[in-house]
Amino acid sequence: MHWLNGFLRCLLLAWVCFAPTAAAQVWLIHIDGPIGPAASDHMIRSLDRAVAAQADAVVLRIDTPGGLDSAMRDMIKAILASPLPVLGYVAPSGARAASAGTYILYATHLAAMAPGTNLGAATPVQLGGGLPAGPGAAEQDDDGAGSANVSSTVMERKVVNDAVAYIRSLAQLRGRNGDWAERAVLEGVSLSAEDALAAGVIDYLADSPQAFLQAVDGIPVTLGTQTQLLKTAGSVIVEQSPDWRSAFLAVITNPNIAYILLLVGIYGLVIEFYNPGIGLPGIVGAMSLLVALYALQMLPISYAGLALLLLGIALMAAEAFAPSFGVLGLGGVAAFVTGSIMLMDSSLPGYQLAMPIVLAVTLFSVGLLVFALGMVLRGRKRALVSGVERLVGVNTRVARVNNGDAWVWLDGELWHARSDDTLLMDAPVTVLAIDGLTAIVRNQPAETALKGRS
Repeated sequence: MHWLNGFLRCLLLAWVCFAPTAAAQVWLIHIDGPIGPAASDHMIRSLDRAVAAQADAVVLRIDTPGGLDSAMRDMIKAILASPLPVLGYVAPSGARAASAGTYILYATHLAAMAPGTNLGAATPVQLGGGLPAGPGAAEQDDDGAGSANVSSTVMERKVVNDAVAYIRSLAQLRGRNGDWAERAVLEGVSLSAEDALAAGVIDYLADSPQAFLQAVDGIPVTLGTQTQLLKTAGSVIVEQSPDWRSAFLAVITNPNIAYILLLVGIYGLVIEFYNPGIGLPGIVGAMSLLVALYALQMLPISYAGLALLLLGIALMAAEAFAPSFGVLGLGGVAAFVTGSIMLMDSSLPGYQLAMPIVLAVTLFSVGLLVFALGMVLRGRKRALVSGVERLVGVNTRVARVNNGDAWVWLDGELWHARSDDTLLMDAPVTVLAIDGLTAIVRNQPAETALKGRS
C-alpha cells in the first residue's frame, strides 16, 4: 500500500508538471463611433463579462471622433476600477482616438496605435457653446468690451481647467506625457502614431492585436496595490462586438430618432384622447413616448427647449380645437421650431438635430393644423343635424286642420303649426321658426309647390 500510494503521488506530480496549460484568453472590445450611452454600456458590460470569464486581459480597440463627457467618464471609471489589465489600441489604420478617445487611451494600463492612426484634439466642447482656444483666449480689452460674456468665459475656463487636471492625472497615473496631454486640451493639437510613440504618449506601435499582445508579454502592470506580469503571448482573442442591446441603445439615443419618437408619442396620445376607443394611436403613442423619454434622459437635452417644443404642440392643438384665426397656431409653430433647435444642449456634431428633420416635422405639424382648421370651418358651414334649430327652413305639408288649429309633419312627428296665412289640408308650407312646441310656418308660393310636386 505504501508503494502504491507513492506511485500515485508520482503520477499526479508528473501530470501537474507536464500537462499542457490552457492558452491565455484576451477579450477584444470594439469601441467604434461616437462615445455615448450605447458605447459606454457596451464597454462596461463587456468588461464585466471578461472579469466573470476570468480573462487574462482586455484590449479596447478604439476608433472614435469623441463624444459625451458623462459617457467617457463612466468608461474611465470602469477601466480604473477593473481587476484585469486594460490595454488601449487605436486601430485599424485610418482610425483615430480624438477628443474623448484620447482620455480613454490615457486611462488604459498600456497604449498602442496602429500605423496610420492619430489621437488628440481633446479640447472639451461646452454644452451649448464653444470654448476658448487657450488660456488667454477669453481675455477682453481694457475698455470693458464683451463684459456681458464674463460669466460665460468663467464657466468655459472652469470646464477647460477641469479637463486639463483630469487628463494630467491620468497621464501621471500611467506614466505618460502629461505636458502633451495638457496641450491637447488647451490647444487641440493631434499626433500621428509614430509621433505619439516618440513623444511618450503611447507605449507601443503595433500592426495588429496579436503583435500588440506579443510585445507586451511579460510587462508588469499595476492593478490597485499589486503588480502583475502580463502573459499574453499566443493568447486566444475573444472579440466583443456590440450586441443587440448596444445596437438598440445606439439607435434610440440618436437625437433625431429620439426626437421623432417623442413627437410620435405626443401626437398618438392627442389622437387617442380626441377619439377615445381607437386604441392603436394610444398604444403606439404611449410606447414611443416611454422609449423617447428613456433615450432623452441619457442625452444632453435642454429642458427649456423641451418645454418650448411641448408648448408649441399644445398651442397648435388649441388652434385646431378652438380656432383663434391663426394667433395660437402661429405662436405654436414659432415655439415648436425654437424648441426643436434648442432641444439638444450640445455642440457635438453627433448629438445635434438635423435641420431637414426639424423642418420636415414642422411642415407636417403645420399641414396637420391646416387640415384640422379646414375640417372645423367646413363643419361650421354644414347644416345642423341635431336640435330643433335644424327644422328651420324645412319644407313640409299640413297634416291636419281642426277648428282653425293646424298640425304639420316634421321629422316623422306631428307638430302644432301657427301661421299668418290660412292653412289648408295637405297644403305645402315652409317652417320659419320654432316657438317651444309650435312650428311657425307659411304657405309656399305656387311655383315652389308645383316644382316640389314635379
